[in-house]
Amino acid sequence: MPVHAKLTDARDVLGWRQRFEAQAAVRETTPDPDWSRGARLDKALVRSLQRFQVGEAGDGANLIRKARGSGAADYAAAVGLFIAEEKNHARLLGLLLHAAGAPTITHHWSDAIFIRLRRTLGLRVELLVLLVAELIALRYYRALRDGTDDPLTAEVARRIHADEERHVPFHCDRLRNTHRGLIALWRVLLFGATVVVAGDHGRALAALGVTRRRFVADVLTESRKASALMRGRW
Repeated sequence: MPVHAKLTDARDVLGWRQRFEAQAAVRETTPDPDWSRGARLDKALVRSLQRFQVGEAGDGANLIRKARGSGAADYAAAVGLFIAEEKNHARLLGLLLHAAGAPTITHHWSDAIFIRLRRTLGLRVELLVLLVAELIALRYYRALRDGTDDPLTAEVARRIHADEERHVPFHCDRLRNTHRGLIALWRVLLFGATVVVAGDHGRALAALGVTRRRFVADVLTESRKASALMRGRW
């Protein structure tokens, strides 16, 4: 089983803790990108990356608490390792911005809204909201990886995107057998959030060769796969 699981690998309902542990071991022995070579980022991309860096930087304490409350020790451990990967994404993006001579920011309104939504109800609702952010991030980092002409930026995006490919099926696996009606509401939330992100990051996406319309369409395509996984159709 490869370390970077694809969406279709979510049928393996066991072993997520081991997968995250394996990736943590790989990360420990993999050197950081060479930050000294610097990065070339235009202003629109700097602003976009600053906002995504804030989104990756949360401590995840609320999610970890709910995961521990589920009574599934292996799942709670996997969630802790997932949060560690998210924090590493924030670290990588912060160092990338630094390499480009740009600062990080401490907050953004879009991240604040996601946090409030995630904390509203129980674990399932928090995961559904989190999955919205993960699907958007999956497409964003693919655009960044494939659309930039800066080697350091492409390397950072490649690493983060590889993690996101595992994060989506991890959450879908936990969300198996979600009620069809709740999934329908989730898809409405996803569509609205994706449109907002596409608008907010439109100039950066255009610099990467992705139109707003294409970005939204691609996220919705991936969401259909995620919906099928949550309904247990594999």
